[in-house]
Amino acid sequence: MKDKIHLIGCGILRKEIRFLIEKNGWSMESVFLDSALHVNLEKLSDTLTTTLNKYNNKENIVFYGACHPRIEDTLKKGNAIRTQGQNCVEILLGHDLFMEELSQGAFFLLEDWAKRYEHIVKLTFGDNPKIMREIFQGDRKYILCLRTPCSDDFSVAAKVAGELVGLPIKWMDVTLDHLEQILKNTIDLKKRETACRS
Repeated sequence: MKDKIHLIGCGILRKEIRFLIEKNGWSMESVFLDSALHVNLEKLSDTLTTTLNKYNNKENIVFYGACHPRIEDTLKKGNAIRTQGQNCVEILLGHDLFMEELSQGAFFLLEDWAKRYEHIVKLTFGDNPKIMREIFQGDRKYILCLRTPCSDDFSVAAKVAGELVGLPIKWMDVTLDHLEQILKNTIDLKKRETACRS
């Protein structure tokens, strides 16, 4: 029975979303997918489709940005809606702050990626350090590490990531306010959609 909202999300902000679910007393279950799926669009599409099919008896919302060119088609088939935003960083920071840092040359790094950075970068760019550095240094000026209230200390992993691609590290402490508002908006939209079908 479709009696409560079910969240399927990218694992990049798993801790933050679980914290917000508990804080707000949202009656919802959640399942999180590997945050490295975005480096393989076919695998991302297959995994998201399979997960939506597995939970097709639920009222699904999806915590993802526009991480796949056909994500809206996938969601439509799965009777799901997603959080609004280009990607997880924009959803966390808000559009203006995200665009401001992006325009200054930021490459954003969150804890989950930092701890698996070498693996994710090699999946994306292959195992050639010279090419990897050229790509990163071509249009990025620094790695901006985003620390949330739920983050553990990932300073060592961040330093290694910076050395790997040859970019300096900067830090920014961010609240969960924007993420929380986006999740609330998505939950409310799903509830209204569900009520209209009843």
